[in-house]
Amino acid sequence: MTPAIERTFVSLPAGRVHVATCGTGRPILLLHQTPRSWDEYRDVLPLLAGKYRAIAMDTVGFGDSEPLPAGKDSIESWAAVAHELLAQLGCARAVVVGHHTGAAIAVEMAAMHPERVESLVLSACPYVDAERRASEHSRRIIDDVAAHPEGRHLVDLWARRQPHYPEGRRDLMERFMIDALKAGPRAVEGHRVVGRYVMERRLPLVRCPTLVIAPTADPHAYPHAPKVAAAIAGSRLIEIAGGMVPLPDQMPQAFAAAIDHFLSH
Repeated sequence: MTPAIERTFVSLPAGRVHVATCGTGRPILLLHQTPRSWDEYRDVLPLLAGKYRAIAMDTVGFGDSEPLPAGKDSIESWAAVAHELLAQLGCARAVVVGHHTGAAIAVEMAAMHPERVESLVLSACPYVDAERRASEHSRRIIDDVAAHPEGRHLVDLWARRQPHYPEGRRDLMERFMIDALKAGPRAVEGHRVVGRYVMERRLPLVRCPTLVIAPTADPHAYPHAPKVAAAIAGSRLIEIAGGMVPLPDQMPQAFAAAIDHFLSH
């Protein structure tokens, strides 16, 4: 029997945060990419639930979580809210897993409060240094499409994302579109927030056991995985062959197995 996923809202000083939980035991916090939601881990949660208390949160301003006040969005602010959530849920320490934007938040969580992060799993982690930040003003944001009264922007958004999704998986594209539409303009802002993060100073502060996952068919993240791993002392780097931008919902079994193998050893 598949473990049930329970969804609820948790009231924090920053606002109401939506979470989905499954299972009992060692807590694992799962952080999604921009502009997704907990749904990115819908198929991963039950796979982890046999041994862990899997917790997938909607980052503030995405999914069903309330946004921060205007001008307050940053990787640091999002990480602080994630720590507040864990504390409210009674988790003094937790494993933190992040994918794309979620990986940047996970890095900051471990650097900000190392005593609260037991282990770290960074999937398709971006690498943001001074060079990346300097190029942000001219960098094309994949989800930045001009709204059109006839809805043509929806087709444009689908066309931009589709090359990074596996062929024949319309279901994954539809799940992405639902989250992107809910996020609205915040979809673009989520990418900008990552581009402003001073990551190169925070990565060396990570002291917990760390797994870096490199999906081989993700052109945005795969080339940077060795740099991320090299910046964290003692980290382990693995590749998931054929993994693309939507790795957690594209290959949930492989994703969950990588996490469990790392934590079990």
